Amino acid sequence: MQPLFQFNRRTRGQIHRVAGAVALFCWLFVSSAEYFPALHAWLHGGAIPDDDDCAVVMVAAGHVHMAAPEIPMAEPVTFIEITPRAEIAVFVPAEKILPNDRAPPLACA
Repeated sequence: MQPLFQFNRRTRGQIHRVAGAVALFCWLFVSSAEYFPALHAWLHGGAIPDDDDCAVVMVAAGHVHMAAPEIPMAEPVTFIEITPRAEIAVFVPAEKILPNDRAPPLACA
């Protein structure tokens, strides 16, 4: 199955660099908002609420966790069942006597 879009190596490298730069910008922006309360208040629209649980507070408290997917391990195959095939004869010689004029030539015999 062909992917919907195919990029060459140079374009993929540029996409990866741009994605890394955007992620770095977002992280640095959130980190700077934890140091500057005015920026944090601006993100909330003017005032920081008492029960604030936004990304800025989580980064400041160190509550950033990476989610690890729970993929079950592949089990090794311990037994392979092989069923025998039914034997089929393709050529069955006929034990039929042909009439006098219907016999094969002597060169083929």
